[in-house]
Amino acid sequence: MSAFTLRKFFPRSLHKPLWGDRSRWGHLINQEDHCWKEWQKTYSNFYAANQRAGIGKMVNNAGYRIMAQIDMTGKRVLEIGAGDIGHIIYWHGSPDEYILVDVNAEMMAKAEQRLVEKGCPHRSILLERMQTLPLADASVDVVVSFYSLEHLYPLAPYLHEMNRVLVPGGILIGAIPTEGSLAWGVGRMLTSRRWLHKNTNIDPDKIICWEHPNFADQIITECDGIFNRSKLNYWPMAIPIIDINLIMQFIYNKGLTRV
Repeated sequence: MSAFTLRKFFPRSLHKPLWGDRSRWGHLINQEDHCWKEWQKTYSNFYAANQRAGIGKMVNNAGYRIMAQIDMTGKRVLEIGAGDIGHIIYWHGSPDEYILVDVNAEMMAKAEQRLVEKGCPHRSILLERMQTLPLADASVDVVVSFYSLEHLYPLAPYLHEMNRVLVPGGILIGAIPTEGSLAWGVGRMLTSRRWLHKNTNIDPDKIICWEHPNFADQIITECDGIFNRSKLNYWPMAIPIIDINLIMQFIYNKGLTRV
């Protein structure tokens, strides 16, 4: 059953300013759209301004802390959409191999540099969207996914791929923003929407739909249908209500028989 969200009771007139104009622009990226093309050129600057400093950095770090709850010693770890591996400061133990998977070569290079500095054996796989993972079944111990599941649409095929490559009893760990919640929508109005209007000609109502097609409650429902939930934490209120929080941390396990 999906988690309760106020979104389901809000009039459509409030959906657009809070979560983008999904009824108009849908969930699938229009690669030829002028806003999307500008977004591709602007993303690194946006990320630096909104995610690596100030409140954005604090929010991200809140999710990253869950990494301290697992021991990666001797593990083979796969990360989907690593960014700059901001969670590396919370690692407990060192993996035998760290596999990076991303669609963005520039961001992957930043992640690689962090792993080099850490002295962690690693390799990188640059994929196209919706491409299957070039990894054998049951070949990794841990899948790491911070702030990436909200981007992957449709989500189910990606989750099934993660499940496929995990060993029985393997772990899926990470965090997502509470996209689709009141708190996240209002917070974005005060931060990233303002930045886009000030620094670009991009229509945020398009980019929100295409960059964050999945709502947090939908993500958790889909994960619950494939994996065994071990832990689900909310931040900053620690009360399990999506609309008053900004981040949801999770740990899932691959069951011994579930496929």
